[in-house]
Amino acid sequence: MEILFVILAFVLLLVGMLGAFIPGLPGPPLSYMGLLLLQLSGFGTFSKTFLWIWLGVTVALTLMDYLLPSLLTKKFGGSRAASIGAFLGVLAGIFIFPPWGIIFGSFVGALAGELIHNSSDGTKALKVAFGAFLSFIVGTGAKLIASSMMLFYAVRALF
Repeated sequence: MEILFVILAFVLLLVGMLGAFIPGLPGPPLSYMGLLLLQLSGFGTFSKTFLWIWLGVTVALTLMDYLLPSLLTKKFGGSRAASIGAFLGVLAGIFIFPPWGIIFGSFVGALAGELIHNSSDGTKALKVAFGAFLSFIVGTGAKLIASSMMLFYAVRALF
């Protein structure tokens, strides 16, 4: 049974890393569940403090993932239409032009949303689109780093 838990833990950790790139797939929470499963298997010798810290990181990253796009889009002067456009652009990008659509979908979607909202100011729309793109890059990077670190600690615990 322990081996099954270890295998499932590493599947969750690897899928968690994919979740750093794929919107809608909760990367850090899946990686954290992998750590917990490894702990339950008996192969993870993590302290309670370690697990609480990673829970805090996971919760913070999950909140950041939902809040950062709208915060940066607004910080760069964007409208609600730009925020919705950024979200829809990422979703469309997943299916239309993978993997590049995931990266540039937020930019194109925010640009289109802002131009629909205010078609007279193309410079502002570009600035807003850059903010949406920046939020995607920052969020993806943070999730990838956290998920990679959790995978690192899991491998280290196993060997």
